[in-house]
Amino acid sequence: MAIDRRKQILLGALLIALAVIGYRQLAMTSPAASPSSNPSRPAAAPARGGSAPGAVTAPEVHLEALDDERPKPAEADRNLFRFKPKAPPPPPPSTSRGGPPTIAPPPPPVNTGSPQLPPITLKFIGTMNSEGKTIAVLSDGQGPPMFGVEGQTIAGKYRILRIGVESIEMAYVDGRGRQTIRLTGQ
Repeated sequence: MAIDRRKQILLGALLIALAVIGYRQLAMTSPAASPSSNPSRPAAAPARGGSAPGAVTAPEVHLEALDDERPKPAEADRNLFRFKPKAPPPPPPSTSRGGPPTIAPPPPPVNTGSPQLPPITLKFIGTMNSEGKTIAVLSDGQGPPMFGVEGQTIAGKYRILRIGVESIEMAYVDGRGRQTIRLTGQ
């Protein structure tokens, strides 16, 4: 048992010696030089005083420039908080010589016709066949489904024009606002 105790003491002393040697090695080594933050200027440029290359010197500071007179701010005509109307474009160059410039008449207003009708809000959800007639099943999403054949009025304001396999053509009762509604299945 005395031999095991000697081995433990020897192992402890060896670990302490290695720790001291490792600490001294880390303390002696200097950290690596960090790269320059200014890549356009070489890191080891000699200073004006003629010091040895590789020596680190402080940059030159011109303190007397701080006492020089600074330019006064000029009056600016730009104000971000003031709005001005946009200037009109310059008149087009005249093609005739010596006479007054010719101005083209403004284009005539575009007639858009009657006001646009709102789209038909019904959904085409399917068809049924009864006694050789195709019946369209429509829904407005609020009440029970509505049924109709070609030429019939639905909801008092729409007329079914044509019933197809995957779509239906409808218009307002007066014939305006023709619209094709695809089968949604909902």
